[in-house]
Amino acid sequence: MIFATHMEAALAEARAAGGRGEVPVGAVVVAPDGRVVAVAGNRTRELCDPTAHAEMLAIRAACAAAGSERLVGHSLWVTLEPCPMCAAAIGFARIGRLYFGAEDPKSGGVLHGPRIYAHPQAHHAPEVYEGIGAAEAGALLRGFFAGLRRG
Repeated sequence: MIFATHMEAALAEARAAGGRGEVPVGAVVVAPDGRVVAVAGNRTRELCDPTAHAEMLAIRAACAAAGSERLVGHSLWVTLEPCPMCAAAIGFARIGRLYFGAEDPKSGGVLHGPRIYAHPQAHHAPEVYEGIGAAEAGALLRGFFAGLRRG
């Protein structure tokens, strides 16, 4: 199988989220055959829902499309290291591979904080690949938060 990155699609979702006044995080779920089955950006403010992170929305849409709560063999591309809630959902969905851009030392749940997949209670741990598109993802986030501080 030829490796193809889907980070640009996730970055496009992050830019759109930032344009809506949301924290600019985007996510893409890719089926085992390489088809993009769901894309999403953060919508916590728009939906008044603290769980409406890009990953959660993309996982929900992909599960609905698959007609299953499991996404075995699927990949998730996200611009920021998933928080503990999203990391747990990724495991519960049995996603096979997680690709993310920027690390999140403050709120991350994969490489930082609780390190969800390192716990013996983790039902499933995806293969994790970090740092893909990290420079652009980090720049989007820094720009967003700098704008909040100025505004």
